Amino acid sequence: MKSYSKEDIQALDRIFRLNLINSISGYKPANLIGTKGSAGENLAIISSVVHLGSSPALLGFIMRPDTVERHSLANIKETGFFTINHVDENLAERAHYTSANFDKSVSEFDACKIKASYIEEFMAPFVEESSVKMAMKTTEFIPIKSNGTIMIVAAVEKLILDEKLLKETGQLDLNVSKTVCISGLNRYHQVREIANYPYARETEIPSFKS
Repeated sequence: MKSYSKEDIQALDRIFRLNLINSISGYKPANLIGTKGSAGENLAIISSVVHLGSSPALLGFIMRPDTVERHSLANIKETGFFTINHVDENLAERAHYTSANFDKSVSEFDACKIKASYIEEFMAPFVEESSVKMAMKTTEFIPIKSNGTIMIVAAVEKLILDEKLLKETGQLDLNVSKTVCISGLNRYHQVREIANYPYARETEIPSFKS
């Protein structure tokens, strides 16, 4: 086993350190954030979406510091609305390239050949091909003082999904959807279910083998 102190990590080559620290949290969900503001549509790949609560249904994700122009962040601040869209195997390559530094006048939907769709009166664009789509309304912007990033907290206003993904328990079968995950900044992975354990109760702990 190799050990790195805080000082060792800081002394690493910048790109090596960037790749290492972005990988140590393990697999992360791959989602596309769709927004629309006065400058037009924007689409961005995000790997930091997290569950914050189910009643009410809340999700959050991290945006990098706005020391430079962040088109998704600007649109969300302007309107308060955005969409979250799962990325599957067929979308992965196109989704990855939405991270390129496009001018704000350029829609990543158009540049990366991803079809935008609109549902009812919700103003932010969805990814037509995604099998799991969420309409989100921002509730909080939480500044992270340690590094200048921002956590955006939002409520799920509407959930649109392919019915064949929904199990009787309410769980989604992500094997069927072929939803992918990300490690580091640019490595995309297939995922598969390895087990489905019951709700953990102290009185029902199995006799584990040492």
